[in-house]
Amino acid sequence: MDTIVTGKRDDPPAEPIPGPLPVVLPALLLCDFGHLAHEVQRLEAAGAAALHLDIMDGRFVPQLTYGRVVVEAVRRATRLPLEVHLMVEDPDDVVGEYAGAGADILTVHVEALVNPAATLGKISDHKIRGHLAVSPGTPVERLAPWLGACDGVLVMSVEPGLGGQAFEPSALDKLRWLAARRGVGRRLRLGVDGGINAATIGPAAAAGAELIVAGSAVIRAADYGTAIGDLERRARAAAGPAVP
Repeated sequence: MDTIVTGKRDDPPAEPIPGPLPVVLPALLLCDFGHLAHEVQRLEAAGAAALHLDIMDGRFVPQLTYGRVVVEAVRRATRLPLEVHLMVEDPDDVVGEYAGAGADILTVHVEALVNPAATLGKISDHKIRGHLAVSPGTPVERLAPWLGACDGVLVMSVEPGLGGQAFEPSALDKLRWLAARRGVGRRLRLGVDGGINAATIGPAAAAGAELIVAGSAVIRAADYGTAIGDLERRARAAAGPAVP
């Protein structure tokens, strides 16, 4: 039986993303940064429930993207909830920065953490939600001691920081494992990130994904609203009854 011990909290922050679930979180990485505010406003008008921002430091992952200043700019441009995904070497050093920049959810990689419970506690101190991310090569069972301390888990269905990858089916097994345990401590929100499109979103939702990150499937579409609507219809049909 899995051991669930460290850092259980009885006062999780309010859920920032309203139901029904599952929902699509457009990732801003591919948007037109020359017109960032306009892109954000287009996504909000298209019905996005929240936005996903990828912070990469060029060390934990090969790619270098944007930082706190961009998160602040997005926060000024929208009232939508923001999930800030920290793909960085020392997330403990920047938790305060990104919480202050306007994140509603801070997602940190278990592979980058020395003491996951301490990091999640630091996020909690800022009254926002703390999620753990797990990369394809990391056994999902590694998360077991901290499921009672986090508000959600983001399952990476591609290697973080590398573009153009296909969805890895092993992510579905991880989602199913987590879905069977999400009542531990309190209800975990489960996410998936990477390779999401019309073909993969249904299986991901059926396996338990609720916060589904989509990049090119939305940003490369001619109409953001049509793309988000189609993906969410597929996800909800596969997931069955609406998730509370």
